[in-house]
Amino acid sequence: MPLPQLNVYRNDHADHTQITLAGEIDLATAPVVHAVLAACARDGVRKVDVDLTAVTFCDASGLNVFLEAFQLATRAGTVLQLHYPPPVMARAIEITGSGFLLHRSHAVRPARSPRGGIPAALRGAP
Repeated sequence: MPLPQLNVYRNDHADHTQITLAGEIDLATAPVVHAVLAACARDGVRKVDVDLTAVTFCDASGLNVFLEAFQLATRAGTVLQLHYPPPVMARAIEITGSGFLLHRSHAVRPARSPRGGIPAALRGAP
């Protein structure tokens, strides 16, 4: 059985960081997500936006990482917001009462580009 794949991209802008995750977030990859988000808090980042557009799967361990990261960020004075979660993840967030994790206007995943990639607006392309 192949290991889950997760790619993590960090794009820093002064006191704001965008984290883009692509692939699966589960028990095997959740520690990677935790480490990246914890590093943002340690680095003094004031706002962290996590783009989940290219996430194909997220289990309870992934949701737990985001809840822990939110608490860590809050203690550090950092704003952490999730953007465009997969539908199943958005539903789990809703059911668990964790809607505070979501950026209000980005709670629904946008349509994918014609080639199946991340929409240009989310890649930071002009």
